[in-house]
Amino acid sequence: MRIEAYTQVQQLYNTKKTAKTTKTQNVSSYDKIQISSIGKDFQIAKAAVNTGSDIREDVTAPIKASIKNGTYNVSGESFAEKLLQEYEARSGLQA
Repeated sequence: MRIEAYTQVQQLYNTKKTAKTTKTQNVSSYDKIQISSIGKDFQIAKAAVNTGSDIREDVTAPIKASIKNGTYNVSGESFAEKLLQEYEARSGLQA
């Protein structure tokens, strides 16, 4: 048995093991977000809507006061007319 041949083969494998990888520098990566000017406008509009009230007090206050006083009167004819106008507008049957 030849031991020399074995050591030569072993030396070939050992040379590949000695090659070390170099460490890379730590590179910090981060995500970045950019909001377009239109997106910023939407955010401003949304904030303005959220701060506003859902009920227009300038319109409802006089009606509430007249109901409380018992002086609120609705004409049946004007109510029916407005109801029909709304129906026609929604159904596309405008006269």
